[in-house]
Amino acid sequence: MSDCCSAPGLLPFECALENMLSQITPVTQTLTLPISQALNYVLAQDITSPLNVPNHDNSAMDGYAFALESLNQSNTLTMVGRSMAGAPFQGECKLGECIRIMTGAKMPDCCDSVEMQENVQAEADSITFLKEKQFGSHVRKAGEDIKLGQQVLNQGHKLSAVDIGILASLGVSEVTVFRKLTVALIATGDELKLPGQSLDSGDIYESNSFVLRGMLEKLHIDVIDFGVIEDDFEAIKAAFVSADSQADAVISSGGVSVGDADYTKTVLDDLGEIDFWKVAMKPGKPFAFGKLPNSVFFGLPGNPVSAMVTFHQLAIIALTKMQNAEPLKRTNLQVKCVSDLKKSPGRMDFQRGVLSVNELGENVVESTGSQGSGILSSLARANCFIVLTAERGKVQAGEVVTVQLFDQFIH
Repeated sequence: MSDCCSAPGLLPFECALENMLSQITPVTQTLTLPISQALNYVLAQDITSPLNVPNHDNSAMDGYAFALESLNQSNTLTMVGRSMAGAPFQGECKLGECIRIMTGAKMPDCCDSVEMQENVQAEADSITFLKEKQFGSHVRKAGEDIKLGQQVLNQGHKLSAVDIGILASLGVSEVTVFRKLTVALIATGDELKLPGQSLDSGDIYESNSFVLRGMLEKLHIDVIDFGVIEDDFEAIKAAFVSADSQADAVISSGGVSVGDADYTKTVLDDLGEIDFWKVAMKPGKPFAFGKLPNSVFFGLPGNPVSAMVTFHQLAIIALTKMQNAEPLKRTNLQVKCVSDLKKSPGRMDFQRGVLSVNELGENVVESTGSQGSGILSSLARANCFIVLTAERGKVQAGEVVTVQLFDQFIH
């Protein structure tokens, strides 16, 4: 581990991520599922093709199959049969002859090319070819998509709808996958009320758990929601003990700073081995990570934007490793910023931006405006993060910045 990870004060973002990932243990338990139930599970095996796809040469068009050599003698051939999808031609197609063929139908062994029906003149069984042809035209070759023995999907790959279709095309009926993770959500704060409840003076509606649940479900993770826990040491401790016994990871929002009523830190010091990081990132400085007896812990800030950004930039990366899945690939672009951006050197900043194309066809990004950590609407209006490194200061309009496009977890 690099030296910066043991430095006092604010922990650099990259070191926080490195420190956290070094302590994550991927899940190892597996189960075998029919492919109809395997969507979004992580493969625990490599998938190697047991056959060619397509498994025979077939036509890419409705038309006529023939041997190109036949056209050396005459542009008019005699149709002697048909090849339909699921009902291939069984006879022999000699020189001077052709076969009526449908899209996807097996190519007769004696034919090497196809002409689409629009480019012929048909009079009964006499087929005249109107255009010059090339060898192999409109023919899909066996194994053109996937070859026998080819590795198609890797262990650690999260199965998409298209992947399920590929497995079906290979005749694979079931797969071995890693089990789903379970995550417990805990929100703390006497001021928090759930939607539908009435607000007293000083109260606010709790929103973090709703955002986090949605993002966790997109990760294909089961969620146990403990709701809002009052600011009471014994109540918070009981919630964490119960969550730790049921979940692979426990995520709390709020209560990890240094306020007099923030009991979460005290509870976690009592229950587990916790590294409380003050991460050099904005928003989200009071992010915490550690281990409980049976699970790992992610402590998110209470402010909605801070909670979402730290979850997206740190916790999701760790949970992906816990799933035994391939690391996430995020899209970063270098584009011109058309807004002035406020920033002081010292912390990596994830400002909310809108990426668009200007009248010259150039990618440009502008700020959504106020970047306060409580302004959740700034994320709703945005389609990307403007990522500014820790050492960078304010940005003037016209400068080039790094933009990270929002992924499926936010949109």
